[in-house]
Amino acid sequence: MLLLLIVGAGTQPSTHAQGLGPFDRDSAQSMLRAAKDDLKKNYFDATLHGLDVDTRFKEAEERIKQATTRDQLLIIVAQTMLDLNDSHTFFLPPARAARFEYGWEMQMVGDKAYVTAVKPKTDAETKGLKPGDLIVSVDGYAPSRDNMWKMYYRYYALMPANRIRLMVKSPGDSEPKEIEVVAKITRGANVVDWGDVFVRYLREHRDVGKDRMVEFGNELLIWQMTTFAADENHIDAVMGKASKFKSLIIDLRGNGGGYTDTLARLAGYFFDHDVKIADMKGRKEMKPILAKTRGSSIYKGQLLVLIDSESASASELFARTIQLENRGKIIGDRSQGAVMASRQYDHETGVGQVLYFANSVTVADLIMTDGKSLEKGGVIPDETLLPTAEDLSAQRDPVLARAAELMNVKLDPAKAGSLFPRDWRP
Repeated sequence: MLLLLIVGAGTQPSTHAQGLGPFDRDSAQSMLRAAKDDLKKNYFDATLHGLDVDTRFKEAEERIKQATTRDQLLIIVAQTMLDLNDSHTFFLPPARAARFEYGWEMQMVGDKAYVTAVKPKTDAETKGLKPGDLIVSVDGYAPSRDNMWKMYYRYYALMPANRIRLMVKSPGDSEPKEIEVVAKITRGANVVDWGDVFVRYLREHRDVGKDRMVEFGNELLIWQMTTFAADENHIDAVMGKASKFKSLIIDLRGNGGGYTDTLARLAGYFFDHDVKIADMKGRKEMKPILAKTRGSSIYKGQLLVLIDSESASASELFARTIQLENRGKIIGDRSQGAVMASRQYDHETGVGQVLYFANSVTVADLIMTDGKSLEKGGVIPDETLLPTAEDLSAQRDPVLARAAELMNVKLDPAKAGSLFPRDWRP
């Protein structure tokens, strides 16, 4: 499916489908060798799930010899790692000297994909795309929980598109309609640091790192936590604030994870004893992830955690730990099921102009205390509650409203939806 998705997408008009330079093919072969080396040395399963890696990479070498565009070269390298179908194993290509802004966002809600936000004064808004529109297909392919992250990878990292063809169905419509959305492309200087290429979607469109909070007297603190890529001082400061409230809602919807140290630090605030979060299963013996109690500083009030289909990695581990230890209630949608430990391996290649690229490789599976991995399965909420298409269109948040109700705070869905307004970055 993924190979078809990428190849099919490659037939769309692209500003990057130029011919090959004298060293492009050599650079691709260098990237391919690095991918093979990183996988064989570091992937947590030494058998690589039984894949015949040598044969697959040999076939990729031959395809590189036949490629006629740079995009084809990158697709060939990327596919060798995507064959493992592992959420944390992928090729990070050299960053392009341009920024692509699509002007709209999509998300899985239950088993359906919806438009969740449209940026004002963009082609998406002009064409009539609206929050609450059901997405039937993206460039001919139906989004699903299995391929959504791969779509993000294709459009934000591997091969950005200058236009995307959507089939959408608005609330109340009897038939879907086709909308072609043109991206805004901002040219820039050649990139010498690719580090943010795969997380552009989150950093530029999800306000990652910008935690927000709302207080209701001394009864309730709502903390919209956008990432676990935060330092321990930040966690300590927020939990110091939370200690003044009887109840705490941690909103992890859209939180794609981050550092295990941050995860352990936060979890330690909710238990009067040390708690094992997960064992790390890799090629070598690894220490488990442990949450050490914060002792007299622990939070003793009621806890409720919100998750959705984009809650991933550390977010899922935190939510599941709270669930397994019966410390609080989990509400929302099933989480993403992207829970592995990975490392990034940096490389460079090129003659004359240096190209920076990297490979993300899973180095450990994470096994929870119930003996199960969350990879591909995710966290099932204690109470599953999903916004409807009409809720998305009207920017209502019934999930947060329900959470507040459980904490004895009256909050209607419309008001809840206005607490954390979408703040598009310029």
